[in-house]
Amino acid sequence: MAEVAERPQAHPGDAPLIDRYLEMLSVERGAARNTILAYRNDLEAASGEVRGLAQADTDALRTLSEHWAALAPSSVARKLSALRGFYAFLEAEGLRSDNPASGVARPGQRRPLPRILSHEEVRRLFDVAEARAGGEHPAMHDIRMLALLELLYGSGLRATELVSLPRNAIHPDRPFLILKGKGGRERLVPVSDRARAAAAKWAVHVPTGQPWLFPSGKSHLSRVRLFQMVRALGAGAGIAPERLSPHVLRHAFATHLLSGGADLRALQSMLGHADIGTTQIYTHVDSAHLVELVNRRHPLVDLGRTRP
Repeated sequence: MAEVAERPQAHPGDAPLIDRYLEMLSVERGAARNTILAYRNDLEAASGEVRGLAQADTDALRTLSEHWAALAPSSVARKLSALRGFYAFLEAEGLRSDNPASGVARPGQRRPLPRILSHEEVRRLFDVAEARAGGEHPAMHDIRMLALLELLYGSGLRATELVSLPRNAIHPDRPFLILKGKGGRERLVPVSDRARAAAAKWAVHVPTGQPWLFPSGKSHLSRVRLFQMVRALGAGAGIAPERLSPHVLRHAFATHLLSGGADLRALQSMLGHADIGTTQIYTHVDSAHLVELVNRRHPLVDLGRTRP
């Protein structure tokens, strides 16, 4: 069995600087825990490869590309982002007079189009979920699944946001909830009548005093478990497992809203995107709909113009 190469350890002189930089990201900029963990791994690995980031120059950093050769462009871009941010922090602290990472070229990358579901596939998911949660004595896990599905597709929640909802986050008479998402940013999320009804039906099964709407053990439902549940539901609806996840349902929410005429800025707010460029990807996903719209609704169609 082949041995797995160990990742180089961070240079001793870099360790406290990396800690200070990541603390700043967490406290001052509200960086998510997963971002902090990824940046720590990236910086510590780079520190070991170049035998110290604090004194490294651009030429030393360029040698990292050899270690990144097999990685996806998105992963390399993240590593460069971590390095540039780290050196910008050292500059601000007066520990460096330059940013050597700025001379390292960013790999060309194109944001991949998100996987989505058709309206028909979403309808099949709901048919299965509603059938299981209906009747006189439905199983509790089926009632929960319908509530989760309604909130995933009906409000575009991220998986982490959904599973960690407080028990009283959704009020029967309030068609929205206020969430604190990535970077600590608050946003208002619409909650449909259907989703509120499904959540209320589930909430009666949650023990009084339980802090989470979707509890599990001593905490709340995990993202991994939600992922498994969504794929199991998809199997019942005849949807291949690799095509379905909580995030795919979030993408479907966004794409279907946009195709229905939603304003891009409103969609950005509902999804909690800091940059509208992230939201604009859904305009590419829905390009087929737009082409069809032009062909059917353009004023020249009414004039009876035809191709020569």
